[in-house]
Amino acid sequence: MKPRQKRLAIAAGIVCAVGVAAALVLNAFQSNMVFFYSPSQVAAHEAPSARTFRLGGLVEKGTLKRDGTKASFVVTDTAKSITVKYEGILPDLFKEGKGVVAQGQLQGDVFVAREVLAKHDENYMPPEAADALKRAQQGNPKLAESMSTEPIRK
Repeated sequence: MKPRQKRLAIAAGIVCAVGVAAALVLNAFQSNMVFFYSPSQVAAHEAPSARTFRLGGLVEKGTLKRDGTKASFVVTDTAKSITVKYEGILPDLFKEGKGVVAQGQLQGDVFVAREVLAKHDENYMPPEAADALKRAQQGNPKLAESMSTEPIRK
């Protein structure tokens, strides 16, 4: 093999190695991505049925049912509602009528959560949840009035 051919072979090997490394990194990012959906988007079948995603909105008042460490409640964006089932200890700040983000998978019409996050104070709501609630309130003002009177802030 001539020196020029050796250099080309080495360069081709380096390009292939960088390509394989980039493919592995991109695959890892894609498999770990978790997207946010509102109950309206889930009802419109925009959310993936076989992948983990986040569901956010307000916990409907009067829907929380606890049985030991098992809990079920309804998350709404004032337009649509989704039943959520969760097994574990709910956060201390979890309350009916307040914002929540649950991470899990959809099984039929029920969202089975593996993790539940509650907002940390009276003024905070995840930006995605706040945007989804604002869009739902613009579409149906009567439902928005029946929900919490607390303003939604980013």
